Order: sequence, then C-alpha cells, then structure tokens
Amino acid sequence: MKPVIKRLPARPDLAHLKKQAKQLLNDWREARPEALERLQALRVVAEPVSGVDRAAQRVEAAPRLSLAQLCLAREHGCSSWSELSAWVTVRRQLSEDPARRLQHWLALVYPGDVVGSLDRARPRLAAQMLEEEGTAMLGEDPWLACAVGDLETLRRASSRDPAWVHRPGGPLALPPLLAVTHSSLVRLPAFAEGLRDSLRWLLAAGADPNQTAGSRWPPASVAAPSNEHALTALYGAAGQHGDAILTQLLLDAGADPDDGESLYHALEHPDCLQPLLEAGARVAGTGAIYRVLDRDDLLTLRLLLAHGADLNEPPPQGAAQAWPSPLLWAIRRGRSLAHVETLLDAGADPAVRTAEGLDAASLALQYGLPALAERLACGAQPAQSRLSARFVAACSCGDEPAARALLSMQPGLVAALSAAELRLLPEMAALGRHEAVRCMVRLGWPIATPGGDWSASAFNQAVFRGDAEMARFLLAHGADWREVHGFGSDALGTLSWASCNEPDGIGPGPDAGDWPGCAAAMREHGMPAARPDPQDPDALLIDGRSLEFSDEVCEILLRLP
Repeated sequence: MKPVIKRLPARPDLAHLKKQAKQLLNDWREARPEALERLQALRVVAEPVSGVDRAAQRVEAAPRLSLAQLCLAREHGCSSWSELSAWVTVRRQLSEDPARRLQHWLALVYPGDVVGSLDRARPRLAAQMLEEEGTAMLGEDPWLACAVGDLETLRRASSRDPAWVHRPGGPLALPPLLAVTHSSLVRLPAFAEGLRDSLRWLLAAGADPNQTAGSRWPPASVAAPSNEHALTALYGAAGQHGDAILTQLLLDAGADPDDGESLYHALEHPDCLQPLLEAGARVAGTGAIYRVLDRDDLLTLRLLLAHGADLNEPPPQGAAQAWPSPLLWAIRRGRSLAHVETLLDAGADPAVRTAEGLDAASLALQYGLPALAERLACGAQPAQSRLSARFVAACSCGDEPAARALLSMQPGLVAALSAAELRLLPEMAALGRHEAVRCMVRLGWPIATPGGDWSASAFNQAVFRGDAEMARFLLAHGADWREVHGFGSDALGTLSWASCNEPDGIGPGPDAGDWPGCAAAMREHGMPAARPDPQDPDALLIDGRSLEFSDEVCEILLRLP
C-alpha cells in the first residue's frame, strides 16, 4: 500500500520536526517494530525478507539521524530533509506574508540566476504549492502561464495581443521563451509535455529562438540584471534542466548553439550535448575540455574531441594555470590510462610542460601514477635524474619503505622540495589518496601547506570530503582546525559549508561524506565546545562564531563535552 502523505500545518515548526526525527532515531535504536515499519514503508531501509520472522531480521542500515530525517521527509512528500526544511520555510512565509505568495512560488520554480537569489529551483515544492494554493494566483498572465505550460492561456493572450510573444513581461520581466525553458517544472512528468507544447506554439507564433535576458545572479537582481552575463532560452533547456526535446526544438528553430553557457553545462546532460554539437556548437575556447576531465566521463571526452576540442587550449583562469594543457590537467585529476590514451590518440603532445617545467611523464610520476608515466614515455621507464624527484614519486605512490630509503641517502630532501612539490600533500588529500598522505606526513611534509583548487591544507581538504579517517590521522600528526584556506575561513567553516551542502564529486573512500566523524575528530583534538546560539535557533556558537551545520553534525558537537 502506498504510504499516505502527511500535510504540514499552516505554520509548521522545523524544531518540532527535528524532535520527531530524533524520537524516530531513538525508537530505531531500540528496534521498536513501528519505527522499523515506517522506515521500511518509505524504503529508507530494506524491506523484510518474505517468509522470515520479522523479529529475527536485522535492519542492514545502521541507525543514523540523517536516515530518520529522510523517513520523515518522505512521509511529508519530500525527497530529502533539505527539501522538507525548504517546504517548512515556504509554508511559514506564506502564513506570515500571504500577499507575496506568487513571489515565493516563483522562487521555487526558477533558479537563482532568474529570480535574483543564491538558491536552486525546487520543482517538487513548486508543484505542491500550486496544488495547495490553486492556479488562480497565476491569473491570466501569459508569462506565468509559460512557467507551467498552460497553452490555452497563451492562446487567449495572443488573441488579445499577438505581439506579447516578442517582449519580456510578468513579475520576473522574462521573455516568453525563457519563462518556458528556465522553468524547473519541466523536470516533472506532469508539466513536461505542457511546457514543450508551449515552446512549440511560441516558436510557431514567431518568437525569436535567441531571446535573452540579463542574469539576475547576485549582486545583480530582477530590477537590475547583469549587462555582462546573458541568459538564453537554450541555456535553460540544455544547461539548466537538461531537456533534450526543448533543446532540439530551439536548435531546429535557429537558436545559436554558441551562447557561451549551454555547451559547458550540457556536459552533465548527454542527451542535450549531442544535438548541440551536431548543430555546430564550438568546443574550443569554452573550457569544456577541462571540465569533462574533472569528471570520470570517457565517452563525453571522446565526443568533445570528435567535435573539435582543442588539445592546446589554455586553461581557465585560476589554479588550472599551473597545468597548461588538457593532458596535464587529466594527470592532475588522476584520470585513467584510457583517458590519457584517448588524448594521445587525438594528438596531445606528451612533451608539453607544466609551469614548473615538468613534462607529462614526469608529472604522472609526481602524482603517483607510474602506469601513466610509462605510457607517456612511450613504453620506456621515465627518467628521474634527481633524487628528490624519485623521493616525491615514492611518496605519491604511498611507498614508504622506498621513500625512507631515499631520505636516508639525503636527509634534507623534504626541506629542499619546491613549493609545487610541497603542494602535492593537499592535492593527494583532495584525491582521497590515503597512503600517499600518510607517507608524506610521516616523512615530514609541512602539514599545513595549502594547495588544490581552493588553496586549502590537507586537513581542510579532508574535512571538505567528509573523510573522517584522514582527518583523524592529520589531527594526530599536528594538523590544526584553525588552518585558513583560500576563501578566508578555516576548517570549522569548511565543516559548516560541506555538512550543509554535501558537495558532489567528493571522490572515493569509505569515509567520504562522514562529516559527523570529522566534527567528532575536531572536537577531540582541541576545537572549543559548541553551544546553541541564543540569537539564531539554526546555528551553534563555537569559539565566538555563529555557524550552521547539518543536524547530524550539530548532534555530535552538542553531545561531546
């Protein structure tokens, strides 16, 4: 039987829902049958095996607050605790300021660069709010009708004023095509066909497929959009929401595939990437070749190369400048031998050098990738004339006996390492390379050396990944939670941001994503105790700073003395 969805009251209290989740967690720990049934009914834990006594079966998942919260979220029709928290906020806003309900709804339908916020769109909540509030709040506004794919309202508007399809309007001052293609409701089956039909109709009515609007991403706004960064209808279809049908409709109507955003963001949407490339989207100069090497996506790499990706393209501004070619960037990102073979087969030059003068084979050795190094040296053993280079390679491979033997031959090796070589410690931490990190730290690498994409120490990198095992090791060997990173905060700020946002692509490792474990390690190694912030019910005070954390991290920090 499908579980009955619970409705939130008019003024829901998130603190009350948090208490319910903690009670469910306690009941789960005590193996109360009703708690296990709730968890199983919402597929938070595995269903019991048919024909076996329920009492004799063990729930495979260990009791965790995040899973109890997920169960509560699903009971209220939300896909995650984050979504339920956002829905609570929306419901309270509606209760306290009903006159702005349309603005609240639009903030759920469209992403931040359309509505002027830092928030992402939440289509499920937008649909739920529309169901509860009713479509009457949209009125006969054709631009609002574009957001939901209400084709009949569009037709009525054109019977009154055929020219409306050519101009921006509505509460967000959007051109009609952008109002359609940037609507996140296209991700929901109940709205997708209506939005696609609306786009077909608008194009047939003569709307320009290259309609644009200035980005509203802060500090820009709806009232003062950016003149430098344009939003296109194609970017909404292909880059924001990855809808292949909307993308193809626009391309068939003559949308410019080289709008500066669509191709780069469509890397995550292969069904949209292919038609963009077939329509002539330019790969060279977009940074897409570097972006695809950030991800383990060999098929997309080959697709970009087949459509003119430039193997000599200079990197984007920032950290990539030290690795000035896609081949070097692939090595730095720890991509596979197949990735490197693909680049070489396409004409990548193995003699290309880093800003420090290393060729590709030497860089591969420096990053602990001997198989790549051998291939780049055309099957020969790559030459390593300097003792320090051999020492670095041994450390990056996690070969501590070999590294110690070299260190015994020249005890001052670590002190003589270059700045680029010292930055390998945070690089290895960011890649989740435990053995390399242990070897480097044990042999005297300066533990607080900043590096990586955001100039952060190995400890900051471990906390960002939620790698509690690595974090504990680093703390035990002298790392400090006060180590400052390139964004001006320290590991406490890293813990706050990462635990709340749970970043994607944090890499391999059994402990990746264990921010509560990182919090416990930091507290056990001298970070001051936490207490609730009397001025902010969602924050904790630590060392005089008010910060928000995930609920699981808060629980750990408040529980530890």
